[in-house]
Amino acid sequence: MTRFRTLTAVSLVALLALVAAACGGSSDAKSADPSASEAPTTIHLGYFPNLTHATAIIGVENGIFAEKLGDNALETSLFSAGPAAVEALFSGALDATYIGPNPTITAYAKSNGDAVRVISGATSGGAALVVQPDINSAADLKGKKVASPQLSGTQDVALRWWLKDNGLKTDPQGGGDVSIVPQENSATLDAFKSGAISGAWVPEPWATRLVQEGGGKILVDERTLWPGGEFVTTQLVVRTEFLNKHPEAVRRLIEGQVAANEFVNANPEQSQKIVNEAITRYTGKGIAPGVVSAAWKNLTFTNDPTSATLIESADHAVGVGLLDPVKNLKGLYNLSILNSVLGSQGQKPIVAP
Repeated sequence: MTRFRTLTAVSLVALLALVAAACGGSSDAKSADPSASEAPTTIHLGYFPNLTHATAIIGVENGIFAEKLGDNALETSLFSAGPAAVEALFSGALDATYIGPNPTITAYAKSNGDAVRVISGATSGGAALVVQPDINSAADLKGKKVASPQLSGTQDVALRWWLKDNGLKTDPQGGGDVSIVPQENSATLDAFKSGAISGAWVPEPWATRLVQEGGGKILVDERTLWPGGEFVTTQLVVRTEFLNKHPEAVRRLIEGQVAANEFVNANPEQSQKIVNEAITRYTGKGIAPGVVSAAWKNLTFTNDPTSATLIESADHAVGVGLLDPVKNLKGLYNLSILNSVLGSQGQKPIVAP
């Protein structure tokens, strides 16, 4: 009876995957057909000790991924920067990772569109330009220093594009009308407190910490720059080779992603506590509960990768000279399995570009 149910479920997965593909989710050669027998495997999953990776943290800490993966094993690795996670994907040390949009674009471009696929969203929002109290406009930043977490990273691109849109020039070397200083977020907080920098475009909880601990103010909430206030912050990416070889394992991982987001959205206070305790163990440093609760309000936990915002972000990176044009970014997405999971729960499919 158990085997009969498994085969029936897998057949339904294949059918729903084809329907989802018609709704816009791209499909690689083998990933849409998980009907063949698949032996259990080990999924090597990466994520960051950040609030913006709360879905991943809840999935691991609450045992949601382990439960959904069944006979498949889970091994996890922590990262502090997107490029390191991308290199781990390329080397095969990771099979999947939670990661921001710009490192994802870089991985896709470096492999001519072959190496990775976005299979689900995770988090939207949660980034802002926080400035010193005497800064009231983009013009006030001319001749000043502003920090970002990493050169060519998601917030770095957003900052440079916003400055360009306001008539201010930057360059990767820190020159131009505004000197952009890529550095670790903890160093940014110290520099902001001392007055060494006039602002920073950072993700949560650092934006809230700059306000609460550094006495800063939000000049730009990035949500105001995107239609509907949503833009991709964190998404789930898988190696294309692993997706093709182990579509059923990937399906189970996505089931965990969907269940973890459901828990986060249904239990915000409990989730904040679990995530903060986990970050404390991971890094040795916790976050003040007031910071967590304030930052949490700026985040949206969604399975939709808001693909249009990633494609536009890539255009922004090209526009500020940090990325060569990337062909066929629409091929980055394979949402067929995600849509089959959502469909099995009576939820609407997510349309890829």
